[in-house]
Amino acid sequence: MGILSGNSQDEPMHYGEVFSTWSYVMASNSAIAEHQMMLNHVGDEDLKKLLKETIEKGEEEVKQVETLLKENGVTLPPSSPEPPTADLNDIPAGARFQDPAVAAATSAEVAAGLVTCSQIMGQSIREDIAMMFGQFHTNKATLAGKLLKLNKEKGWLIPPPLHHHNPQEEN
Repeated sequence: MGILSGNSQDEPMHYGEVFSTWSYVMASNSAIAEHQMMLNHVGDEDLKKLLKETIEKGEEEVKQVETLLKENGVTLPPSSPEPPTADLNDIPAGARFQDPAVAAATSAEVAAGLVTCSQIMGQSIREDIAMMFGQFHTNKATLAGKLLKLNKEKGWLIPPPLHHHNPQEEN
């Protein structure tokens, strides 16, 4: 039996896994703080609910990856402090993020998270790490679908130019 056979949790992490998971925690901590700050700016209740879900899922993911890093003797990155809460009405109109901008930024961040999870899954040789990020990927895909639906329902989605192909016109 080699070093990479048996229970994958007993295998050492390779440098890519260490760096990627450490970076994931650092970026996730930053995103969580950003979403907490954005909550202060949001007036739409449906968007608020999705932002809170995004924060909760992010916090759960961070805990799981931090546990993995600690178990493997890796020092954790610094966490971002939780921003203070503010009343939406106390934020001047010119300084406030509008709901469509918050929804777009959140959607873009979730999409980037999908790519990151795929990258970590692809570089992992430990099955437990690949499976963990596969679950994160599934959660993010579900959240991305909810955000897409919300953006469409609220009229916030700005589609790229739409292509209408009519095969009848080719003849």
